[in-house]
Amino acid sequence: MPLHRSERHPVGMIGDRWGVTDAETRLRYPCDEVVPRPVLQAWRGVTVHAPPGRVWRWVAQIRLAPYSYDWIDNLGRRSPRELQDLPEPVPGEPFSRSGGRPLGRILSVTPGTQLTARIMGGVMSYVLVPDGPAGSDGTRLLLKVVTGGGRLLAPFVSVGDLVMARRQLLNVKGLAERGS
Repeated sequence: MPLHRSERHPVGMIGDRWGVTDAETRLRYPCDEVVPRPVLQAWRGVTVHAPPGRVWRWVAQIRLAPYSYDWIDNLGRRSPRELQDLPEPVPGEPFSRSGGRPLGRILSVTPGTQLTARIMGGVMSYVLVPDGPAGSDGTRLLLKVVTGGGRLLAPFVSVGDLVMARRQLLNVKGLAERGS
């Protein structure tokens, strides 16, 4: 699903943005179709010096482990540091795993471009955008998280997600840049 500009301008919240441009926050993401009136919108992004195909394989591998702070969100088990031979993600499959147990559900997939999932009351879309001149090996890895409820908790969720999502995106960046 290609991204397009949104007519609405996001309202800021503590911890709602990291590594994204204003233009990237005005795009429509697949999660916007699932939660049309979000209480929380949070955007995260990182530039990965690797082609989108390599970055996609790591995003798709989030199905095996969270790739954030393993001691917190994976019960101390280390997220795999080598690519596994996984089939493409499919809607309805578990989104990730923690301590070997399935978490969340994949809602939609456009292989090589986007993965959208529901987990712990939120909906998130990972979107890969080629970055740089034609033929370059750069990718913008964007993540948008939305929730439809919990207005009072939203600022805390936003800050907590910022810490965990930042670590996840930086881990994916490092692994994709390392190659495999």
